[in-house]
Amino acid sequence: MITREYDKHIAETLNKALGTLENHFEADVIFFYGAIYNQRTKDFRDFIELLKDNPKTKNRLVIFLNTGGGEVEVVESFVDIIRYHYKEVYFIVPDYAMSAGTIFCMSGDKIFMDYTSSLGPIDPQVYNGKDFVPALGYLDQVERMLEKAKTNDLTDAEFVILQNQDLATLSRYEQAKNLTITLLKKWLVEYKFKDWNLHETTPAKIGQKVTPEEKQEQAEKIARLLGDNQLWHSHGRKININALKDELKLKIEDYSVEKDLRKMIRFYNDVLVEYTLRQRYKAFLHSRVYFL
Repeated sequence: MITREYDKHIAETLNKALGTLENHFEADVIFFYGAIYNQRTKDFRDFIELLKDNPKTKNRLVIFLNTGGGEVEVVESFVDIIRYHYKEVYFIVPDYAMSAGTIFCMSGDKIFMDYTSSLGPIDPQVYNGKDFVPALGYLDQVERMLEKAKTNDLTDAEFVILQNQDLATLSRYEQAKNLTITLLKKWLVEYKFKDWNLHETTPAKIGQKVTPEEKQEQAEKIARLLGDNQLWHSHGRKININALKDELKLKIEDYSVEKDLRKMIRFYNDVLVEYTLRQRYKAFLHSRVYFL
């Protein structure tokens, strides 16, 4: 009985906070917590369709995203689902969205973060039959051993490891890498850069029109930098808002100094994250018509 009353109270509190956020953004707002894996695709589809069946639905979706990553193919499915139903999509990252979560964010029209938020390197995770492994990190290690083999610097242990590599598995990792880069470039140009019409930061070009070729070049650069393990050194490295804006030249909506908005975002997010962790849920979805 206490548990039911507690859940009811939490749901009522969160729905009230959600309503305030929906009014602010003039949008449907959802909360996503957990890994992005294939078994979640149907649940996510049904979750979005249930929200769109609500008579108060909007044409803009705001996604609170908390994830350590997952499979890039599933991200593609998620984007297909939300873009079928919504014209505009914003992402809010109060804490972190890593790896596949970063790729997911790149499909948005806007990304909202504050000084404590972070994205991560885009290293897609691929199932090897036992565990999910970061594809780019795996390929980097194989490439390193191949380079050592060219100069006869390969150790006996490395030779055995290299000899036992499954070519089909390596091919699958390479495909995941290529898909990641392709999707990121496509989504950046189609959504994130759609309103980027004039140069704002390059001194020699400020005020000049941005060409389609320049959008493609910038998307290519961002994809390359986010996938550069030599730059970030770790699959779990967190990339903060300053690095995203200064090093990647990626436009981020910074709500650090917007005290009222920051308070709304943190209250809604922190209560939900704490509830999810306390209940020991591995995944959680919330909207004004769904709570689990």
